[in-house]
Amino acid sequence: MSLLSIKTAISSTFAVYLERNVIRLFFLGFSAGLPILLVFSSLSFWLREADVDRSTIGYMSWVALAYGFKWIWSPAVDKITLPLISGLLGRRRSWLLLTQVCLIISICSMALINPQINLYYVPFAAIAVAFFSATQDIVIDAFRIESGDDKQQAAMAATYQIGYRFAMIVASAGVLLLAATFETNTNYDYLAWQKAYLIMALLMGIGLLTTLLSPEPTSDVSLPAKPDTQSSSSSPIGFILMLRGAYVTPLLEIISRYKWHAVVLIILIATYRISDIVMGVMANVFYVDMGYTKSDIALASKTYGLIMTLTGALLAGSLVNKYGVLKILLIGSILSALTNILFIFLSQSDYNLTLLYTVISVDNLSAGLATTAFIAFLSSLASKEFTATQYAFLSSAMLLFPKFLGGFSGVWLESLGYTYFFSMTAILGLPTIIAILYLMKQKWHA
Repeated sequence: MSLLSIKTAISSTFAVYLERNVIRLFFLGFSAGLPILLVFSSLSFWLREADVDRSTIGYMSWVALAYGFKWIWSPAVDKITLPLISGLLGRRRSWLLLTQVCLIISICSMALINPQINLYYVPFAAIAVAFFSATQDIVIDAFRIESGDDKQQAAMAATYQIGYRFAMIVASAGVLLLAATFETNTNYDYLAWQKAYLIMALLMGIGLLTTLLSPEPTSDVSLPAKPDTQSSSSSPIGFILMLRGAYVTPLLEIISRYKWHAVVLIILIATYRISDIVMGVMANVFYVDMGYTKSDIALASKTYGLIMTLTGALLAGSLVNKYGVLKILLIGSILSALTNILFIFLSQSDYNLTLLYTVISVDNLSAGLATTAFIAFLSSLASKEFTATQYAFLSSAMLLFPKFLGGFSGVWLESLGYTYFFSMTAILGLPTIIAILYLMKQKWHA
């Protein structure tokens, strides 16, 4: 192959990343990725520094179960048109604007609570952030699927994931750097954390501005007609029909399409992120216990971690179109399990920044590749007729079981120690690998 043909092939592969629909998803991905770590690993670091015990921190991670239950209110996003602002912005953008404004208010409320004094109020503020963040995810997922054709979906998933992971770096490394910069007390400085979280609330303005500047996506599926008085939800029969249309019909549509393969798909979806999520609850707690500073973690994540995340996401976005989603899912699932093994070596070593950078870099590479491929996979399963509801079902299934188990991570860590805990989280990834291999053997495709 000549040099010119190689350049042409590379150019055609990455040209899709220059399309407006694809670029726009970077900024919406940033808006989606920023809040989650503010109620997850960054909050864990804050709480541990405030001398909250590890078991309580583990249970506090159940706040993130809101992401696993978002399917409950996802039909509202598909069915309800918001008054006033929907006429100006459209159905998807009006929901985006509402959730983003509520997120800014909720993150500010977290910043105003000192967990060392008022720990009781922390979960309430965190639940508000998680709820509105999960709702924003529902809308962005529908916006993404409806904004691009099938050929754009993998690239849109990649840029979304790059923005999402970049925001996660900002919400983790950025928060730690800001807190370290503002602190005047080396043990615990609440005001430093408060300022860091207020800046995160300000950065949510990026997503809000993107919403205002974006066009409303055009869906091939028209909105359902308003029910007449005979089928109104105010009557028992009307209410049952409403529930059936909102929850049962979208679920049955998936089952009817994939039949018995749906069981394997559920196993795959429910376990794909399990290794990362269960381990992730205690990751920052682990760094604190090992003696690494906020600046150490922030620097490792912001430099090597960010580069490897972008690399993994871009690779997945290109490789999925070339080799198919299942092969890339398999690679991602294997890497996700193996990276947890690397944390065992880190736990058994003394203070070692080189090893820390290596572990975080490999972990971020696998996460960028695995998650981008998984987003493309889930997007291929959702029908355009029930975009928001079905994608919410699928992404909720991805999070519900792992987030539930993650709540016990502090208890397991207390009894097992770090070496056995990280080994256990790696083993949790085996069902995913088996499910993918089975689907590949059956030559399954969406």
